[in-house]
Amino acid sequence: MEELQRKVAEAIHVLNHDPLSSNRVAANQWLVHFQQTPEAWDVSTSLLTSPIVSLFDLQFFAAQILRRKIQNEASNLQSNAKEALLNALLLAAKRYSSGVPQLLTQICLALSALLLHADLYSKPFDKLMFALQSLQAHDDGNVVLLELLTVLPEEISDSRHVSHQSDLRQELLSHTSMVLDFLLQQSEKQYVSPLYPQHDNRKILRCLLSWVRAGCFSEIPQGAVPSHPLLNYVFNALQGTTFDLAIEVLVELVTRHEDLPRVLLYKVQLLRDTLLKPALINADPKVVSGLACLMSEIGQAAPCLIVEASHEALILTDALLSCVSFPSEDWEIADSTVQFWSTFATYILSLGGNRQNETNRVKDIFLPVLSALVDALVLRAQVDEFTSSDESPGLDLPDGLLHFRNNLLELLVDICQLLHPTTFVSKLFFGGLPSSDVSMPLREIEAKLFALNAVSEVILQEGEAFDFSLIAQLVSAFSVRPSSELKGFLCVVYRSLADVVGSFSRWISVSPSNARPLLLFLAGGISEPICTHACASALRKICEDAPAVIQETSNLDILMWIGECLEQWNLALEDEEEVISAITVILGSVANKELQNKLLTQLLSSSYGVLSTLVDDDVESSGRQNPATYTRMLSSVTRGLYRSVSALIWDISSMGQQVEGGLDPILAYTAGAEIEQLQWSSSQPDWVAIAFSTKLQILRV
Repeated sequence: MEELQRKVAEAIHVLNHDPLSSNRVAANQWLVHFQQTPEAWDVSTSLLTSPIVSLFDLQFFAAQILRRKIQNEASNLQSNAKEALLNALLLAAKRYSSGVPQLLTQICLALSALLLHADLYSKPFDKLMFALQSLQAHDDGNVVLLELLTVLPEEISDSRHVSHQSDLRQELLSHTSMVLDFLLQQSEKQYVSPLYPQHDNRKILRCLLSWVRAGCFSEIPQGAVPSHPLLNYVFNALQGTTFDLAIEVLVELVTRHEDLPRVLLYKVQLLRDTLLKPALINADPKVVSGLACLMSEIGQAAPCLIVEASHEALILTDALLSCVSFPSEDWEIADSTVQFWSTFATYILSLGGNRQNETNRVKDIFLPVLSALVDALVLRAQVDEFTSSDESPGLDLPDGLLHFRNNLLELLVDICQLLHPTTFVSKLFFGGLPSSDVSMPLREIEAKLFALNAVSEVILQEGEAFDFSLIAQLVSAFSVRPSSELKGFLCVVYRSLADVVGSFSRWISVSPSNARPLLLFLAGGISEPICTHACASALRKICEDAPAVIQETSNLDILMWIGECLEQWNLALEDEEEVISAITVILGSVANKELQNKLLTQLLSSSYGVLSTLVDDDVESSGRQNPATYTRMLSSVTRGLYRSVSALIWDISSMGQQVEGGLDPILAYTAGAEIEQLQWSSSQPDWVAIAFSTKLQILRV
């Protein structure tokens, strides 16, 4: 065995320190093979327990080997072998209790794995607890006990032990009283000795957190939880290096025990005055984030307490408002409060019916809170100053902001219903847009447009149109901007405005004076990749909602120009379909058939050239010599044919007759035998064949 120990030591040294990668690979392969041998049990145990071995790398490797072998092969060990292994691991834990923490953790994980593979009828937890209690008489014995009691519940919750997880958990929780007493004894040392290491407080909190998650407080009377002395210990730990762990423990307790939210609600004022206010002044995101999370959980666990509008409830909502408004580098703090506000708003809305008077009373009380919340959310939904001044091509919103906004959607809808749509809109655009000499920051405009679009369905259902002159001002301002200025964050603002135009198209398009600026605005954005989808969709909605307004000659010219540019814009197919649909809707509403045919011919004129390549053998032959050119040609042909087919299907189906005059050559061309006999490339999408086939069927009727 000594020879094997030497080889293991050499392999580990090579793996961790040899400069040649080939040597490290060979050493790793040897160690992997060694782990699978029966000798690995004895060698690893000896390395951990031998007083002459003091190399951390070697000891850590031995602990890892034992952990893995126990997890995978412990069921094959005899009971006496398990007993010997348990004693060896306890000896190693005692030996390394004051050493490197990672080594002790690995040993405790190995101990946990051994317990989880023991026969429950042999009461393995009882034996372990008895053995561990004997360690308390030795120096650093409590360190071992704390570490093992921390990892044991975590290992039991691991899915690998799901087959008997419930039995293991019950056996573990049967020792709750002893564990909580032990943790309380450890926590009290802080008061009798100021020199008690702060990191030991973190160990106590980690252990308590592990047991709370395992459900330890379910083993004691529920009424006793709020008054348990460990709760005061956790509150006193809301400072310094233990703050984050104390928050985690309290959050877990709040979500698991229904008596706690009411108790903790009375402590919110203390938290606000002693911790939150100083953190806001000193711009401490760690404390603000932790308190925001805790207070949100308190409110979310018991919204019925908040709607009572007690002094404590109002303090909590005020404190959370200040957390939402806190200027941080990301959106996580504000985002952590969204679930509470959503639960709170939904709860108020659910008070309707026979409790309408109660609903109105709660609304009146919390109206200032909800109003301030709109301001705070719009503020935090903005991009940062760096992004707002970024002119990089293809710029989009940061992922964190997109996630935050997505979470806001339902909340904004609920707040809009509670405040009433008119009040909500006035909150966003009170006083109108600034005059030319006082400009509103673009990032603020964009955030307000996002919020307005989020609640569009509620506003439309209410049926009370608001003053769209503000939106019209923005549309007019953007419609005259040169396309060269559409870059960076300005494109994001453009897209948000297009979303609003699309959502409120029915109301915005009522005024004939808005038609030309709207068309120019949408035409200018369709060619910009980030704005394309929003502008194309808005164009279709405008044309569907106000065809009569768009039929003005100057407006038709803009519409035809958009159609003629499709060939060079190379839009996504779904966006091109939106544009074609918009144009054909307007063409269908033109009463003058001669003008209608003229416009349709103009729309399809850009497709004539590319369609001719379908039957031009010379073009096809030369194109095949250059795969890249041929691919581009096929794509162009596909789009041209799709536009022609789509427009002609609409034309024939809407008019109910053969197209007259100038369109006869197109019909003859597309319906000819040459087209019908084409062998489509496998790269062409199915919809081309389907659309083409449909078109031929219509022509043959």
